[in-house]
Amino acid sequence: MSIDPLVSVIIPVFNRTYELKRALESVVKQSYRNLEIIVIDDCSSVDIKSIVDFCKDSRINYLRNDSNKGVSFSRNRGIVQSHGEYVAFLDSDDEWLPKKVEKQLEMFRFTDFRLIHTEEIWIRNGTRVNQKDKHKKSGGDIFERSLCLCLISPSSVILKRDVFDIYGLFDEKLPVCEDYDLWLRITSYESVGFIETPLIIKYGGHKDQLSKKFAAMDKYRVISLLKLLSDANLSPQKKEAVKKMIYEKSQILYNGAIKRGNFLDAQIYREWLNSNDQKGDKSS
Repeated sequence: MSIDPLVSVIIPVFNRTYELKRALESVVKQSYRNLEIIVIDDCSSVDIKSIVDFCKDSRINYLRNDSNKGVSFSRNRGIVQSHGEYVAFLDSDDEWLPKKVEKQLEMFRFTDFRLIHTEEIWIRNGTRVNQKDKHKKSGGDIFERSLCLCLISPSSVILKRDVFDIYGLFDEKLPVCEDYDLWLRITSYESVGFIETPLIIKYGGHKDQLSKKFAAMDKYRVISLLKLLSDANLSPQKKEAVKKMIYEKSQILYNGAIKRGNFLDAQIYREWLNSNDQKGDKSS
């Protein structure tokens, strides 16, 4: 690690102006200064570049996709275009606290972690809310805890650049849960660092959140888990944990599809159940 390594900050944005201004200001005001800030405009219909220009910071680079390609494509484009020894992400509706990058780089200097994330403050519809136990963040070997749902926020992480050479980029075929997918690939082999001090603010409750557009997010989590099973190097213990989670999620999806009369989806979920049933088929 160099004395003052360059950190590339990748901010994908689509049709958010006020939120982007807040996010950019939180990066520009970081106590750690050696930053490369890349804003990827996913073909917004509003004027994103004027927000970037308003910040008047030479560290900010603006890129615009020629069509709306999604958050995974945008993050991946930012990674490919970046030059930093470290890579960080910030969702355009979130905010960093002033010493976020500084504190994470301090931990990198004294550990072998390739990924470090932080505690976070949650704001929903303008009100601070507490995380439920299932959302509690932690460090170390978090693979099995992460199978149920995503336990790492993109806005909280900084990663060493070689992570993407080893584990790949975000899966552009997934409309949601692309972060869950990448973190599982990483945590299946890596322990992660965690800073217990909240260093980001996550804002939720707005209408354009992807999680509101895709009700059955577990469908895409199962797709990600099925991909993990094809990893020949994954340990038998972890494969069993993955198969168990596939079965549990597929059972819920199957029951929901039958209840709603979505029989084509139900057939897919039934196949997932049958191929990952360790105790006999209980789907009927």
